[in-house]
Amino acid sequence: MESGSLADGRQILYFDTATGARRGSFADKRDLGDRASAGQLRYDVLRDEWVAVSAGRNARPQLPVACPLCPSDGDELTEIPAPNYEVAVFENRFPSFGGAAGEANEHGPSFGGVQGEALEGTPLAPNVPATGRCEVVCFSSEHDASFVDLSPERVELVMAALAQRTADLSARGDVAQVFCFENRGVEIGVTLHHPHGQIYGYPFVTPQTRRHLDAARRHQEATGRNLFGDILAEEQAGPRVVAANDHWTAFVPYAARWPFEVHLYPNERFADLAALPEEYVKAFAPLYLDVLKRCDAAFPGEQMPYMSGWHQAPVKEDRDLAWLRLEIVSIRRAAGKVKFLASSESVMGGFVNDLGPEAAAQILKDAL
Repeated sequence: MESGSLADGRQILYFDTATGARRGSFADKRDLGDRASAGQLRYDVLRDEWVAVSAGRNARPQLPVACPLCPSDGDELTEIPAPNYEVAVFENRFPSFGGAAGEANEHGPSFGGVQGEALEGTPLAPNVPATGRCEVVCFSSEHDASFVDLSPERVELVMAALAQRTADLSARGDVAQVFCFENRGVEIGVTLHHPHGQIYGYPFVTPQTRRHLDAARRHQEATGRNLFGDILAEEQAGPRVVAANDHWTAFVPYAARWPFEVHLYPNERFADLAALPEEYVKAFAPLYLDVLKRCDAAFPGEQMPYMSGWHQAPVKEDRDLAWLRLEIVSIRRAAGKVKFLASSESVMGGFVNDLGPEAAAQILKDAL
């Protein structure tokens, strides 16, 4: 790994399969001015959750002609100063968390799970500065590629970068949970086509993770077993397994909310990507690529739009309960049709699956 700096002081990291590339020595020649601040975290006392308010993100580019994630080339200066790269990670120019706000003091006051910042506002409208960190992960310098086009060796390098960033961000005082994810497809709302993902270092434990771990705790108290392990064992014996090998199982869950939803579980429990052994990383790459190829082949001629994200243990709590796993979801429900999250899903949180988990699993199994 090599480190460099961008024109506004943000950090950029280069990950390579071989040493000595010296990409960190390339200077960012742009005039960017001061770096953006993330803004504010506001606590919703009714939902018992934090909302990031980051007006600066509204200025981020929307499918620009000149791609800011391609390598810099002559006078075409981008977020990547080097003329080529394998995997690059840099601080987001338009962050939801962190930015110029800096790191919090982990020994400061705590409210709603956020550590280290003094509470402001009123009892019904509290807020704190949006600490944490947001990063962009570029999987390839090839603009027209997609994650599914990567070699297994490149996937392993991406995994190494995500594991390193998970470990480094977890060591900060203002990060409570690390979320690594990728969005693909304009239907999902992607603003840049270049193959990339993001990493959020949340200053709080997310609502979804809290719900999952609360359920796991209740299950352990009632049975003495790990809920995620029991789910995996039941799915492995059922009809919805899409692909599997000695170390991973990919399946459509019994109560899938999305038309296409695939969960990839390691066959043993690990808390986060930093704890994943090398043999699991090597086994993950071909299996994940196989699942992505099945998604793209489900409806010939139509790439599957998807959101893909890693569930990882919080930094400081319930690490003995959590089970590292990847979740892929898509709003594609049929050829030329997408599932919009309408009133029931968006207002009430009541999901309706138009396709059915068994049908989706069968489509993916038959796709290749």
